[in-house]
Amino acid sequence: MLDRLTPVDSSFLYLEGPVTAMHVGSVLVFETPEEGFDHDTLMALVANRIAYVHRYRQRIRAVPAGLGGPVWVDDADFDLTYHVRRSGLPRPGTHDQLAEFVARIQSRLLDRSRPLWEIYLVEGLQDGRFALVSKTHQAMVDGVHGLDIGQVILDENPVDVVPIVQTWTPAPEPSDAELLARSALSTMTSPRRLWDGVRGGVTDLRHTGVKVAEAAQQAGTALVRTAASPAPQTPLNVEVGSGRRVRLIDLDLEDFRLVRRRKFGAGDLEHVSVNDVVLATLAGGLREWLMTRGEPITTSSTLRAMVPLSVEGGAGESHVGGPVVAAFVDLPIGEPSAAMRLQQVSYRMSKQLSAGRSIGAAGIVGLAGFAAPTLHSLAARAASVMSRRVFNLVISNVPGPQEARFAGTARLLASYPVIPLAEGQALAIGLTSYDGRVHLGLNADRDAMPDLDVLADCILSALAELVADDD
Repeated sequence: MLDRLTPVDSSFLYLEGPVTAMHVGSVLVFETPEEGFDHDTLMALVANRIAYVHRYRQRIRAVPAGLGGPVWVDDADFDLTYHVRRSGLPRPGTHDQLAEFVARIQSRLLDRSRPLWEIYLVEGLQDGRFALVSKTHQAMVDGVHGLDIGQVILDENPVDVVPIVQTWTPAPEPSDAELLARSALSTMTSPRRLWDGVRGGVTDLRHTGVKVAEAAQQAGTALVRTAASPAPQTPLNVEVGSGRRVRLIDLDLEDFRLVRRRKFGAGDLEHVSVNDVVLATLAGGLREWLMTRGEPITTSSTLRAMVPLSVEGGAGESHVGGPVVAAFVDLPIGEPSAAMRLQQVSYRMSKQLSAGRSIGAAGIVGLAGFAAPTLHSLAARAASVMSRRVFNLVISNVPGPQEARFAGTARLLASYPVIPLAEGQALAIGLTSYDGRVHLGLNADRDAMPDLDVLADCILSALAELVADDD
């Protein structure tokens, strides 16, 4: 039987264009262990782990004449050295230099003739550190058969990297005739599948993306129905190019917890999340940034954020491949009071989630391994199939473990997500909390956001305002 991509997975191939790369990135910063961590170590670690995640040695193959969706096939010429790369920063290897490196490589599309992932060992960071920068296509990451490479290589405890014997042998790649024959065989028992395949071959492939977007918007949840009204017009919604700017921000998780405890009584804490404080902080930062641009802001001004949330299954169990739903929250950027912004965000999020079963931070942190990279990928998948007219920007906030994680014997210090930009959206924000810190990745269009540094400073200022506010 053919290992066919699902319609949702296929849609990310069809939605991808020269200026809208559909891969999710992560930036993992490590402390270099005494014994060192070099390219050979990373090669051995990745080789060991992808032996158990078959998708990383498969590429995508189209069925001739469009008679059926694309399929996964083993890459007979799989070359690990192509996917595991090495780079270095010039002295002094600052945070900003790392962000500029990330911006350059994240803007490049992945080669579709090969497995759709890459990972870079970036050496030369200041304080003796190094980084692993990954790119994983959204078509690969469904949380079940495919996980983000940033999750695959991490462990709860330091482990020596000992290369294992590689016994993988690629399955013979089918010829065009075999693909056609197998596709016909798999569709003969399903007239509807055959009709979908033929229709996909004779109509514009973008129809698939539209169909997925319509299905997502008609999912029958209260969350999606809140997006019925168009999002406000903002400088964040412009035609984007291929260039990117990236900023990486570190915050103290205890600051968010302090604000949550101080602003709400003990009886209300179960209804208020750290995520509410995060969104209120971003609302304040975006408000201040827009004011530096001289944008007109009134007391009723808002920005609509699409906030993907993991939800529990019917049995109340959470897992990495569980469903992700879209919450839409209007950030009150017109509200001058930091305390009132937090109250309004908390109320609006509670209204969004009243009928859902979102997974709390404890549930996500309890997932096997370091699930944040994969959950960010699932969030980006949900955002990509939504209409850009429905929201102004994506904010993906995934709680990570509060205990250390390791790549081999190297301790992970920070984990920054890099969420892809949708067409017509100049900014995407990803957050991961890990080991007492909150790590933000701001991914922006290079031309539309020349003042991304200003926005980063405004976010820091907004958090400080909430922390200092005694109202």
